[in-house]
Amino acid sequence: MKKHMEYFTQLLREVDLLVFGRKTYQLMVPYWPDVAKSSLRTKAENEFAQAFDSKKLVVFSRSLDRVEAKNTRIVRTDLRDEILKLKQEQGKDILIGGVSIPSQLIELGLVDEYRLSFSPSLLGKGDGC
Repeated sequence: MKKHMEYFTQLLREVDLLVFGRKTYQLMVPYWPDVAKSSLRTKAENEFAQAFDSKKLVVFSRSLDRVEAKNTRIVRTDLRDEILKLKQEQGKDILIGGVSIPSQLIELGLVDEYRLSFSPSLLGKGDGC
């Protein structure tokens, strides 16, 4: 688990912007911003939380009324147009998380790089069974 968290922390440090749909956003927030404030988790989790909390975040949603995380905005416009606009901005890479938004962007041909991660512990005991 520690190496897994370290990998994602480093990945977060390489980007300027996170893009999520509503479901992924609600899985991540307020949990990680709260961890960033409290620092009561493991060192690896605290570092991930700090990296996560420092990023700008765009949430694509038609149903979300408000956002809780700082530096976050809701986008209700066309996914393709907004991503094309974001890709033109100065800065580092954009990290897209979740299932629905990445799937749609793959179909639109707007994904430049894939990074896949698997967590065996989610599939069983994590011992290769």
